[in-house]
Amino acid sequence: MFKKRENVAEIEEGNLLSPKFDNDGLIPVITMCSKTKDILMHGYMNVEALKKTIETKEAHYFSRSRKAIWHKGKTSGFVQKVIEIRIDDDQDSVWLTVDIGDGASCHVGYRSCFYRSIPLGPINDGKKVGMKFLEKEKKFDPEIVYKNQPNPTKI
Repeated sequence: MFKKRENVAEIEEGNLLSPKFDNDGLIPVITMCSKTKDILMHGYMNVEALKKTIETKEAHYFSRSRKAIWHKGKTSGFVQKVIEIRIDDDQDSVWLTVDIGDGASCHVGYRSCFYRSIPLGPINDGKKVGMKFLEKEKKFDPEIVYKNQPNPTKI
């Protein structure tokens, strides 16, 4: 399905997809909103998830905690419709541009998984670093949406 990785020139300058999956068979994915250009989430894909994403034009990821593929938005209703897929120069990370309508991508209920800002400047070793919430309201209540689903993350 994907071209075998044979040489650097083909990987970096060629026109055939030769993704480099890590030792666990995964490739990192960053997902951006097509309208706002906000980063919505970071996840991983295995070969099957990448293939399904390309073929269905909807984002599929591999859950490292559940050890399974998931169709993003299948439970919440906020499916990520893929507008564009890019791969970096050495083909070891993927960048998706998606349309989520007025929905959300974060299992916590916020629009983006990157809903907090870390302040810049000196860090006092005796104090904890406080963060600022950039999103004030959730798009959905995860207690309701995921009530019959396994916990989306493990701590």
